[in-house]
Amino acid sequence: MTTLTDIKKVILLGNLKKRKISEAVKNLEPWLKKRTQVIIHDLANETETGVAEADIAIVLGGDGALLSACRRLGEHQIPIVGVHLGKFGFLTELTENDMYTATEKILDGECKVVPRMLLTCSVQRKQNIIKDSLGLNDAVISRPALSRLITLKLLINGDEVATYRTDGLIVSTPVGSTAHSLSAGGPILVPDIDAFIITPICPHTLTNRPIVVPGESRIEIEHLSEHGGVGVTIDGQVFIELMQGDRIKVEKSNVQLQLIDTGARTFYEVLREKLDWGELLKYGNN
Repeated sequence: MTTLTDIKKVILLGNLKKRKISEAVKNLEPWLKKRTQVIIHDLANETETGVAEADIAIVLGGDGALLSACRRLGEHQIPIVGVHLGKFGFLTELTENDMYTATEKILDGECKVVPRMLLTCSVQRKQNIIKDSLGLNDAVISRPALSRLITLKLLINGDEVATYRTDGLIVSTPVGSTAHSLSAGGPILVPDIDAFIITPICPHTLTNRPIVVPGESRIEIEHLSEHGGVGVTIDGQVFIELMQGDRIKVEKSNVQLQLIDTGARTFYEVLREKLDWGELLKYGNN
């Protein structure tokens, strides 16, 4: 955990095609320019983000915007904070109401930076890597909506674990444990744990349960099904179609997300708010 000091250049990222985000950027930009240099990048563009010289990044939008920004930063991860203008907001810490107060704290060096695990996912076809991508949440191998079950063989550090007949398989980071993996029955991990969650989606064998493995694990999944349409999706945004015999490799990245912690809310506060854990259930007249 580190602290922020001497911030000279800030990059604002958001999908400027969305009116609410465009307006927020226009309002925040002149305010920021009183304290620092400002660069604006439109996440609607598919080009890479050239931010190697920026000191911090502020992402406006929902969790999807932060996931996209993280991937575009690539090997040049810089401290980043999200402003929630979307629908859910598990990862984006700030709201529009506290955006200016929190940003002032960041610029004054009153906030800490916490590292978060990233994954790399690559697809090997025969002897060639056909695609690789950085991810923050998860890599999901899944079937088309109207197809049969798919067959996937899981290996960890070269050791065969199981062959699944299933709708799919999720490999999740701790940050991603509250995303697709949670929906499929996976556990919630505290985000600073160094581990992967491997969660089968509706497995044909009910004894196939989610497992948690060390972050240093080398995870390989072999796609054994003959029918087409199966693919791997990283963070719900990058899709790679698979062929029979393809190998999906998931490992911990050598770079980490640098998440700015403003102290606006703790992880457990997020769980209570977003998962409605804050109140007891009421039964009848009790």
